[in-house]
Amino acid sequence: MENIKHIIESLLFVAEEPLTVDKVKRITAHAETKEIKDALAALSAEYQARQGGFYLDEVAGGYQIRTRPEYNEWIRKLIRPRPLRLSKAALETLVIIAYKQPIIRSDIEHLRGVDCGGVLRVLLERKLIRVLGRREIAGRPLIYATTKHFLEVFDLKNLKDLPTPKEIEELGASISETETAVTLDSMPGTVDEFDTPDESETTVESSEDHEAQVEISVIPDPEATEASSENHLTAENTLEGDLTTAQETPVIQASPAPPAETGIARVSLPHTDAEHSLEEPDKK
Repeated sequence: MENIKHIIESLLFVAEEPLTVDKVKRITAHAETKEIKDALAALSAEYQARQGGFYLDEVAGGYQIRTRPEYNEWIRKLIRPRPLRLSKAALETLVIIAYKQPIIRSDIEHLRGVDCGGVLRVLLERKLIRVLGRREIAGRPLIYATTKHFLEVFDLKNLKDLPTPKEIEELGASISETETAVTLDSMPGTVDEFDTPDESETTVESSEDHEAQVEISVIPDPEATEASSENHLTAENTLEGDLTTAQETPVIQASPAPPAETGIARVSLPHTDAEHSLEEPDKK
């Protein structure tokens, strides 16, 4: 297709989330997969050779234009994200779900040794995890897994890009035990990825809340909070299906380390909703 590269570049510029090859095919109707991939490769090479203020990043199963990390300092002077915190309890729970998904709450609590209701609620609200359905056992418990947004936040192409247990242990060993916070300048904007844990979470995990907390930078881009709550309630009342858990992988005991610094994704038009603040990676 004529000018396919320019068409894709335009789509990348306005897209609010990583743009997939399949979506480009649906939009263009006539472009072939190889043609689209060649155009994306050409754009990436152009941006790389130009060494300008942005680059093309392959993330969460798609492609996204992001500003170069070295210019984050100036971008943050223009865009002031609100800080949110990701508690150690929330981070540990997220790591367990990421490596052992699909997984039910009782299995998570067995591995952590504490109640995880409050933490799961926070992760659902932030759209880092989702409800897949119910496992067909006594009580039909909900099954949890990570989301596409989880991949965006941690700059992963897919779940195969997660570090291995050995890599995490080596990385965790290098982190000082006395360190009380890790600043992730790599994330889009300045984020405290999560609100302070609610009472239920604080009561059960009070001892952990005094430990390390992770700060992630993300540009606020509100998107209704009701959606995630509704999703949780709907799944609890209506989801059915014989879903089984995947083969278990070793549980990571070492403290997860911050992702490498990444650029900020371009900013989309402002929303009036209240929830996307934590979900959309920073936009340039």
